[in-house]
Amino acid sequence: MDILNVRPAEPGDVGKIWELLATYAHERLLLARPQEDIQEKLKNFRVGEIGGEFVCCLALRNFGGGLYEVRSLAVRREYNNRGIGSKLVQGAIDHLKAQGGPCRVFALTYRAHFFHRLGFQTVDKELFPQKIWSDCSKCPKKEHCDETAVLLELN
Repeated sequence: MDILNVRPAEPGDVGKIWELLATYAHERLLLARPQEDIQEKLKNFRVGEIGGEFVCCLALRNFGGGLYEVRSLAVRREYNNRGIGSKLVQGAIDHLKAQGGPCRVFALTYRAHFFHRLGFQTVDKELFPQKIWSDCSKCPKKEHCDETAVLLELN
């Protein structure tokens, strides 16, 4: 496999990020994000390229108080099952570790086993009221959420 180059997202990536997320949002696997929202929060995004080709993205949202969320994690389907998503998440974890100090990283996901392999543990969604008020209230599945909350504590 070619080398995955992960970098901070740039303004020219907004359309690619939106398109990739929209693919999964259409299948109700991710929440849809308007391009304006992606542009506004572009500093939270990292993108991955192989041979200069955009293949994946991830956003790391800072809720404050040492609480972070891995969100908008998506890999182009033709690159699935190659460890790309794991490398992207591990890079975000390494970034937080380098900042020093304890923090908690969580995600709401349909693929808890993916996060378990990276050291996350399944927890109750109610641990994250900030997330519930900011995003879950807008989700079409809010009354019957079928996502699993996972958490990684970094000390």
